[in-house]
Amino acid sequence: MRNVKRLVFFIIVLLIVSATVVFMLENQQPVALVFFGWSAPELSVAVPVILALLVGMLIGPVLAWLARLRKKPKSARLA
Repeated sequence: MRNVKRLVFFIIVLLIVSATVVFMLENQQPVALVFFGWSAPELSVAVPVILALLVGMLIGPVLAWLARLRKKPKSARLA
């Protein structure tokens, strides 16, 4: 059973990586972004989209951790 879970996990990761590679290869058009007056250099469309995805993947667990931390009783946090 443990090997099946590892195999499924490996297949899911492989699918995500391959979809990301295909997305990057299909979106090679250069684009320049402006954010709060800061102008980024021209990069392919895929780079800002994947960076936004990665930032979202980092922010989500951090916010979940903070929410879980706030729900714990104060005595449990001190211990």
